[in-house]
Amino acid sequence: MPQNNYMELFKKRYGERLDADERRRKKEARKPHEDAEKARSLRGIKAKLYNKQKYKEKVQMQKAIKAHEEKSVDVKVDQPDEGAIPTYLMDRENVNQTKILSNMVKQKRKEKAGKWNVPIEKVKAMSEAEMF
Repeated sequence: MPQNNYMELFKKRYGERLDADERRRKKEARKPHEDAEKARSLRGIKAKLYNKQKYKEKVQMQKAIKAHEEKSVDVKVDQPDEGAIPTYLMDRENVNQTKILSNMVKQKRKEKAGKWNVPIEKVKAMSEAEMF
């Protein structure tokens, strides 16, 4: 169990290295190569466990992608009967193409909008006489 947030505290007190972002980016870029090497070299039960973990990550990623993509859905529009419909429109069905976002994306948008919703007080104008 960690005793405290000593790493964050150190970073807060003394700051980070000047090239910390660059090092983090390079480490992230090397990760797929290291993972591939690990996958090639593992044998036996360790390989099975590693592949199982990678498969779970892949399925999770596919679910996230599927949840975030927009789906196009045909929605039929019922128009009230107002007079006769022209013959050139008789064979057509009134269909609108709509884009439906998944509930997860809508929920994330609501959370994002609510996160930064801070009440801002109105500033009262002051005359020059009050300032000086």
